[in-house]
Amino acid sequence: MIINGKNYRTIWLADDKKSIEIIDQRFLPFEFVIEKINNVEEMAAAIKEMHLRGAPLIGAAAGYGIYLACINGKDKKDFDDYIINMAKLLESTRPTAINLKWGLNRMLNEIKKTKTIDEKIETALKTAIIIADEDVEINRNIGLNGVKLIENIAKNKNGKTVEILTHCNAGALATVDIGTATASIYEAFNRKIDIHVWVEETRPRNQGKLTAWELQQAQVPNTVICDNTGGHLMQTGKVDIVIVGTDRTTSNGDVANKIGTYQKALAAADNNIPFYVALPSPTIDWTLISGKQIPIEERTEDEVLYIEGYLNKKVENVRLFAEKTKALNYGFDVTPARLITGLITEKGICKPHELEKFFGKMSV
Repeated sequence: MIINGKNYRTIWLADDKKSIEIIDQRFLPFEFVIEKINNVEEMAAAIKEMHLRGAPLIGAAAGYGIYLACINGKDKKDFDDYIINMAKLLESTRPTAINLKWGLNRMLNEIKKTKTIDEKIETALKTAIIIADEDVEINRNIGLNGVKLIENIAKNKNGKTVEILTHCNAGALATVDIGTATASIYEAFNRKIDIHVWVEETRPRNQGKLTAWELQQAQVPNTVICDNTGGHLMQTGKVDIVIVGTDRTTSNGDVANKIGTYQKALAAADNNIPFYVALPSPTIDWTLISGKQIPIEERTEDEVLYIEGYLNKKVENVRLFAEKTKALNYGFDVTPARLITGLITEKGICKPHELEKFFGKMSV
């Protein structure tokens, strides 16, 4: 992604090769902060406390986290048990995004193939880098497949602006680079298609601010709207297509994504607007046959009761509600396959019910 005119990934191996560096998203869009993560416990905290977030990025962070665990545990007599325990620690941080478990399983399976500790460390680093690189390539192909939808809309509108609505942040900041929902948007922009993006803020945590910021960095026209504005825009003909991301997709095509996605799918269906999900294959949970089985993360009520903003050149946290007010804070909801027009994957676009046939059943 482009930040202040320079290319960045969200996560990378530090120059010392003993630590990992990430873009700390807690400070965006007001401050650009790079955090150095020195051990597996710090990586677990970074995932849990959302220094980094987004299902594909969490999967890559899991890979690098196991690499750090290998370095941390190099001198331990019970090295193998230590790595397994650290994998459990990482897995416990975020329950909904399947990429976390996928990344951990892949790392552990590769490490099992080696004998010496030095081989295990070398394999861990190599595999973590491959996971990150593959994520970038997957997203690039999602963009190449999804842009065809935008091109067709542009042709039907005779060159008029294509209006795209997205929910939460499924952009480059949610992945290693490029993004899932934004991949098609960036590709369309690069092809000089006239586009405009409606960016929903998505309380709590207002993660639309991340989408708006990264689109601004790339000079893609966009406008932020409140969560509840999307339906009105659809009713009044101001949305041509909805593209969202996913944190876990079940084998029948049900999709768990940021809370409020289900409502956008309902509004899109009611107004005959195509609703697409950008889906990288590691986000498919083949062990589940229905979205009803997806564990939905319940986060701290403080994310609802307080809001963060920028005041006097400082990031401040402000309480919105009276003392003793209680809040419920689900991080995700499930959009059933029947409301989804199609899934944009790295292999192409398919209908939700065609997912297993399209990919062939894969292991988590």
